[in-house]
Amino acid sequence: MNWNTYIKSYQSYLRIERGLSKNTIENYSFDIERLCLFLEKNGIAISPIHIDEETIQQFIYDVSKQVNPRSQARIISGLKSFFSYLIFEDFRDNNPLELIETPKTGRKLPDTLSVDEIDTLISTIDLTTNEGERNRAMLETLYGCGLRVSELTALKISDLFFEEGFIKITGKGNKQRFVPIGNLTQKYIQIYKDTMRIHLNIKKGFEDTLFLNRRGNQLTRAMIFTIIKDLATKINLNKNIGPHTLRHSFATHLLENGADLRSIQLMLGHESITTTEIYVHLDRKFLTQVINTFHPRKKSDFK
Repeated sequence: MNWNTYIKSYQSYLRIERGLSKNTIENYSFDIERLCLFLEKNGIAISPIHIDEETIQQFIYDVSKQVNPRSQARIISGLKSFFSYLIFEDFRDNNPLELIETPKTGRKLPDTLSVDEIDTLISTIDLTTNEGERNRAMLETLYGCGLRVSELTALKISDLFFEEGFIKITGKGNKQRFVPIGNLTQKYIQIYKDTMRIHLNIKKGFEDTLFLNRRGNQLTRAMIFTIIKDLATKINLNKNIGPHTLRHSFATHLLENGADLRSIQLMLGHESITTTEIYVHLDRKFLTQVINTFHPRKKSDFK
C-alpha cells in the first residue's frame, strides 16, 4: 500500500471509530500530506511502514524553519497519532516520533472582549441591510451561548427549544449537549426568522438550517470570520478577533461573574476541565478579589 491508501484508512478510522469532525480529520491529514510532500521533494522513496526516526527528524527540522513552535507542535502531535494508528492496526511495531520532543509553546490565550466592546461591535451592524438581522442574531448566539463557529453554522431550527430555554448543539465528535439560551438571544433569532429568513429561496437540504446566506445555502466558517473582522475594523478595534473570541469572552465573563468551571465546561462542551481552564484566563486583580471574598482568611476578617 502507498501513503494515500494508509491515509484514507486512517481517515476512516478517525471518522467512524473516533467520531471526529470533517475539519479535524482534514487537519490531521494535512500534517501527513506535508510529510509526503517533503519525501517527494527530497527524492526519498519510503513507505509509512518503513520510515524511520532519522527521516522524521529531517522533516521536523525542515518544518521548524517554516512555521512557529505552536504549529510545529501540532504537526508532531498529528504525526504521532497517525503512526500510533499504524501500530494499532499491526502495520508497524514502533512509533518513529516516540523520542522526538515537542517544542515548548506555553499557553497562547486569545484576545477577549469586554462587555462594552461586544455591545459596540454588535451595535455597529447595519440593520437596514438584508443580512443585518441575521448577523446580529449570529453574534448574539456566539456570545450568548459560547458556540464554536462550526456549531453556529450547523445550528438547525429543530435544535431550538425556546420554551425550555435551551438549544441543542452538536459539537466535536458529533457529541450533543444542551446549552441555555437567554431571552435576548431568543428575541434576535426570532426577529431574524420572521423578517429575513422567511423571504429567502432556501436550497434543498437546508430547509432546517437556521443561518443562511442570501442564496439560501448554509453559511461558511470563512464568511462568519469576515463579518466579525469587518465589524472590528469599523470600530477600530485593535485586537485580532474572530468567532472564537466571542466564545472565549462568554467563558471569561461567566467566570468573572461567579460561575463555576464545571458549569462552564459543560456549556462549552469540553471533555476535560483542563481545556476550560486554558480558555478562561483571569487577571490578577480578579483573582485577588476571589481570595478576599471567598477565603476564610480574607482580609476583612482582620482588624
